[in-house]
Amino acid sequence: MLKIGVLGAGHLGKIHIRLNKEIEAFDLVGFYDPNPQVATETAQKLGVKKFDSMDELIDAVDVVDIVTPTLSHYECAAKALKKSKHVFIEKPITNTIEEAKSLISLAHEANVKVQVGHVERFNPAFTAAVEHFDNPMFIETHRLAQFNPRGTDVSVVLDLMIHDLDIVLSVVKSNVKNINASGVAVVSDEPDIANARIEFDNGCVANLTASRFSLKNMRKSRFFQRNAYIAVDFLDKETEVVQMRDVVGEVDPFSLSIDLGDGKGSKEIYFEKPKIEENNAIKDELSAFAHAINTNTQPPVTIEDGYKALDVAYKIVDKLNKASAAANRES
Repeated sequence: MLKIGVLGAGHLGKIHIRLNKEIEAFDLVGFYDPNPQVATETAQKLGVKKFDSMDELIDAVDVVDIVTPTLSHYECAAKALKKSKHVFIEKPITNTIEEAKSLISLAHEANVKVQVGHVERFNPAFTAAVEHFDNPMFIETHRLAQFNPRGTDVSVVLDLMIHDLDIVLSVVKSNVKNINASGVAVVSDEPDIANARIEFDNGCVANLTASRFSLKNMRKSRFFQRNAYIAVDFLDKETEVVQMRDVVGEVDPFSLSIDLGDGKGSKEIYFEKPKIEENNAIKDELSAFAHAINTNTQPPVTIEDGYKALDVAYKIVDKLNKASAAANRES
């Protein structure tokens, strides 16, 4: 069994502690949190050993699970990697691009596994859709959330949109060619609503919208490709696949079909709603990391994946900042 320790015992950290106790591949050694009151309460409530320092915990384990505020991700991960520990790190991977680059170098030098916690990759609605993707050429995503003061110290791009950036980058097998973005700061100093249009070298276009000032929550993505349309509802965990196939012979009068005109024949439309298997996405991502370590295979969400999502997120933030500065000059 792999000895694992958790850094951070906040809301998400407690979830990781509980789930790591349930995963057979892991032996949860304990956790560390710099807040003495939080650490004591967590140890008593969850029946897990609390360590007195980060270094003490890192020395006692094979795997470090980092569930701390983003600002401390780099410090925690760097310490663990320098001691050749495998690292699971929550998203976003780090606070800055430079920190992410440094972690990549440290990980390669240490020759250990690193996985980034982009948990939507393990959403059952998305995993049910993956087998249907075949070179999508237009993607539209909406991630809307009701207002919550927590997280308003950063742009909505880093707070919410980064989830969909990782999904899009995992599906589109091409480099980013161009980015355009616009946003509005409604109640905070950073944009609360943002839209980004990403163009890829292969011609694919992704249009992403994120808002933390909505009347209702929504997490939906739509993928359009040759002869197919795939809709993924990450919130309600539903997937719908609409496919068109050439009609061979006579058109079935009871089928839904489209006459293409000009002698081009007809296409039948097929609707499919894949069965969604209930799961705990966080437990699945942690279990997948354990499997990657034990089998010496690539984690499902690599450190490079985490870097790419952060890199595009900051490019969008830069576009928003420049647009805001230009608007201020004009006013």
